Amino acid sequence: MIKAIFLIFEPGAAWDRIAQSRRGLVYVFATYLLPIILLTSAAEGWGLAHWGKWQPRFQMVKSFTDGTIITFETIQVLLLLAMVLGSALILLKVSQTFHGRHTYLQSFTTIAYGLSPMFLAHFLDAAPNVSPWVSWGLGLAVSVWILYQGIPRVLQPDPTHAFGLYLSAIVVIILTSGVVRAMTGLYLLGNVDFHHSWLTHQFPGLFQ
Repeated sequence: MIKAIFLIFEPGAAWDRIAQSRRGLVYVFATYLLPIILLTSAAEGWGLAHWGKWQPRFQMVKSFTDGTIITFETIQVLLLLAMVLGSALILLKVSQTFHGRHTYLQSFTTIAYGLSPMFLAHFLDAAPNVSPWVSWGLGLAVSVWILYQGIPRVLQPDPTHAFGLYLSAIVVIILTSGVVRAMTGLYLLGNVDFHHSWLTHQFPGLFQ
């Protein structure tokens, strides 16, 4: 959590420390990525349990049962983890088109820490009147900014390819995080009804 805040206010120094520490994938996943996702999801779940979520489509605050919240947050955590792992793999493949010899660890580290603002912005989703798209947009904007300083330090691309790789990374995180936000945000806003979906038909108690 502290490192995520440090990345926002002192991105250069924070990225230097991350690059120099050379932590392993399991270490970054277990001590940084998973805890921050669990913490922010728990905060959102607490907000849903106490205040519900405003759904403009119905002009009402939707309340959620404890079972529904636990199911939703569990699915969301898995989607966010898959998003980071998948984005890192895509970024690695893209970096190879720039003739770079990068590793998956470098790509994973870049994405995991680069999306810190997006994870922190997830705290806003605990508020009943904050649209999921607002928190996503704010987090994405800051992530785009700090990745500009993170990619050269962690991936260390050739200077002639650095900006192209940066733009590619931005496209990757916009697409992957946008898909996850659409799947979760539309449900919270009442635009998707999982109670009548194929998934709920197969598992009747999933969203009870």
